[in-house]
Amino acid sequence: MILAELFPYANVVYNILTVLYILTVLAVIVVVLSENRNPVKSMAWVLVLLLLPVVGLVIYLIFGRSLKGMRLISSSDLRELRRMNDYDDHSELVPDVSDSSRQLIALVNKLAGPHLFTGNDIETLTTGEGKFTSLLSDIKEAKDYIHVQYFILEDDAVGRQLIDLLKKKALEGVQVRLLYDYVGSFYLRPRVLKEMRRAGIEVHPFLKVTPANVAFRINWRNHRKIVVIDGKIGYVGGMNIAERYVTGDKKWPVAWRDTHLRISGEAVAALQYSFAIDWIFTTRKLLTSSTMHYDAPPASHDYIVQMMGSGPTNRWNNISFVFQRAISMAKKRIYIQTPYFLPSESLLKALQSAALSGVDVRLMIPRRPDSWMLRLATGSYIKQCLLSGMKIYFYEPTVMHAKVVLTDDEFVTTGSTNFDFRSFEHNFEFNTLIYSKEFNEKMCATFEADMEQCSRVSMGKWKKRPLMQKALESVIRLFSPIL
Repeated sequence: MILAELFPYANVVYNILTVLYILTVLAVIVVVLSENRNPVKSMAWVLVLLLLPVVGLVIYLIFGRSLKGMRLISSSDLRELRRMNDYDDHSELVPDVSDSSRQLIALVNKLAGPHLFTGNDIETLTTGEGKFTSLLSDIKEAKDYIHVQYFILEDDAVGRQLIDLLKKKALEGVQVRLLYDYVGSFYLRPRVLKEMRRAGIEVHPFLKVTPANVAFRINWRNHRKIVVIDGKIGYVGGMNIAERYVTGDKKWPVAWRDTHLRISGEAVAALQYSFAIDWIFTTRKLLTSSTMHYDAPPASHDYIVQMMGSGPTNRWNNISFVFQRAISMAKKRIYIQTPYFLPSESLLKALQSAALSGVDVRLMIPRRPDSWMLRLATGSYIKQCLLSGMKIYFYEPTVMHAKVVLTDDEFVTTGSTNFDFRSFEHNFEFNTLIYSKEFNEKMCATFEADMEQCSRVSMGKWKKRPLMQKALESVIRLFSPIL
C-alpha cells in the first residue's frame, strides 16, 4: 500500500536526482577546466566523467582533486624547522662545474630554497642485499636517534630483521621514529605496530585512510624512502622494505633491481629536514633541536649535492621541472632507468627532440613490471620514442625498479621518483641530485652493465605485437595521466 502511494512520485524523484547529477558533473567539469591543468589530463578527466556515469564522478572525487598550494605544516613550524636546520649553503661558491649544472643548481634553489652541499661521500647500492646489510650495520651503531620513512614496510623476513633491530635499539634508549605510508603498507598488521610501540618506537602512518576520509586521502601517497641515523648517515633511493628486493618472493623469484644511496656529509641535513616536515604533518609534533642535529663527518669525496622534495602541494611539479631542464640541456647522452614510463607531453617531446638532434637517449624499463596496467600504458609510448631515434631496452631478469636520470658527463639524479604522472603530480617524492664527473661515470658504467641483461626493442618486432595488446595500450593510454 505504501509503495503504491509513493510510486507516483518515483519519476519526479528520479528526474530531480538526474538533474542534480548532471549539474554536479557539469560543475566538476568547469572546475577541471578552470584549474588550467595539462590539457591531456583535463581531457582524460572529462572523458571519465562523461563516459562513466556515477562511477566517473566517484573516481574524480577520490583521484581528481588538486592540492596545489595547500600547506602541510604551519608557517611558524616551518620557520622553526628552518631555524634549527640553518645549514651552510655553498650556492655562491660553486666549484668548477659546467654551465648546464649551474643552471640546474639555480633552478633547484628557486624550487626548493637555496642549498648546495659540497662535503659528501656517496655509496651507490644496486642490490637489496647490499643495501640492507649496510643499513642494518649502521643502525646497530646508532647512539642517539634513528629516523625511518618508507612507502612499503612488510612484515616478511627482511622487514622482520629491521623491525626487530629497531625494537632492540629503542629498548637500549635510542630514539626511534618511523613513518610508513598507510596505503603502501596496508597489510602491515596491527599486532606488529603494537609490538613496535611497546618497545618504545614512535610509529605513525602517513595519511591514514578511513571510510570517512577515503575521498580526501587515498590518492596522495608518500612514496619517499629515507633513513637518518644520528644526523651522520642517511639513506635515500628506490628500495622499500620487502623480501622482493633481497631474495625475491613467490611472484618474483629473482630479486628486484633497484638503486639506493648511502650518504654521509652535509647533505644528511636535508634528509633530516624532509623527515621532520612529514613528521610534523603526521603527528603535529615539532622535533626538538636535540633530535634534529646533524654531525657531518669528514668526507672521502667532495661530491656536490642538492636534495629535492616534490609533492602534490607544491606550486610547481619540482622534480618534473628538473628532469625537463636536464633533458633539454643535454648535448651528449641521456640515460633513464624507470619501472614505469608515462611521460607528460612536454617531457616526451623533450626526449624526442634530444634524440632527433643526435643526443644518445637510452631508456631502460622492465620487460615485466609489477603492474599490468602500467605496462600497457608504457607500451603505448614506445613506438613514438623509437621513431625519434631513442634506444629502448627491456630489462629481462626481473623488475627494473631503479629511478635514475643521467645526462652528459656530470649530472645524475636518483631517488623515489618514477618517470610517470603519479610521481610527478600525486606522490610525495624525494630525489638526490649529484653534480660530479666521477659519480656520473660510475652510474654510466652501472647502466651499461645493466644493458648486458637487456634486450633492445626494435621497431620491426614491436610492430608485430598482438593486435589486442595494441588496442589495450591505446585505451589505457587515455587514462595514463590519472593512473
